[in-house]
Amino acid sequence: MDVYALLLASTLNAGTVLALAALGELIGEKAGVLNLGVEGMMLCAAIAAFAIGVHSGSDLMGFLGGIAAGALLAAVFGWLVIWLGTNQYATGLALMLFGTGLSAFVGVDYVQATLGARPSFNGFGLGDIPLLGPALFRLHPLVYATALLAVALIWWLYRTRSGLVLRSVGESPESAHALGYPVRRIRLAAVVFGGAMAGLAGAYLTLVYTPLWTEGMVAGKGWIALALVVFGTWRPARVLLGAYLFGGVTMLQFYSQSRGTTIPTEFLAMTPYLATVVVLALISRNATWIRINMPASLGKPFTPAS
Repeated sequence: MDVYALLLASTLNAGTVLALAALGELIGEKAGVLNLGVEGMMLCAAIAAFAIGVHSGSDLMGFLGGIAAGALLAAVFGWLVIWLGTNQYATGLALMLFGTGLSAFVGVDYVQATLGARPSFNGFGLGDIPLLGPALFRLHPLVYATALLAVALIWWLYRTRSGLVLRSVGESPESAHALGYPVRRIRLAAVVFGGAMAGLAGAYLTLVYTPLWTEGMVAGKGWIALALVVFGTWRPARVLLGAYLFGGVTMLQFYSQSRGTTIPTEFLAMTPYLATVVVLALISRNATWIRINMPASLGKPFTPAS
């Protein structure tokens, strides 16, 4: 039973990385901007957080550095696509390639570096409860904060005026502009928030999930986060559940390897990505469902009338 408790805890840990990046991207897409550079932002944030953590000895400084790195890259992306009108798809791919190369270059000196002793957590003593303790109450506080973030986003998007404005910008920016709302600034704020969340996900990856740095260690998680937004039909609760589902698939392949399964390790390693492709293929069969849930102006540029 302890093995299953640890498997559940690992699933929540793995899902947190995906959920943070996906929830941030969801806000950007709700505003009508598609950022394909999530992978690159996560990589840059991961090395920034790890380097700051190594030199400062502070996880908090590392997290702040990761958030800042992701937000900065997202701000540059937003300026290019929102104000200069560059193609969102091409610019996002360029950001992904830039982030991949920059993180590899900066991270050369940190491959052998190590962080200080990792803190342990025991939520109000509940971590000592048999089975449930190791599974649910010995996790990093950011795991619980991520679930609360999803709840907060649900309330904000569907219960507040500002959330309604953001959704209107993603559905019909022309109408929002006609009503006097600063569409481009709202879109930029949403994109920067998405970058900050991708940065937080990257920081969590190198400071908590696997506290080390290796080149390309995000390993496609940014692309899975993008797929999760579609999988969750642009709804925070579904995105969160999808993140835990994909986190469980990832951990299951490690568990299967540890049990000495006869399935080739190469096949097990590709399972999370295969699951992503299968899910997207199944969802894409229902074009009406996608059209109903997807923001109407997603990926479309907006230029205010002079």
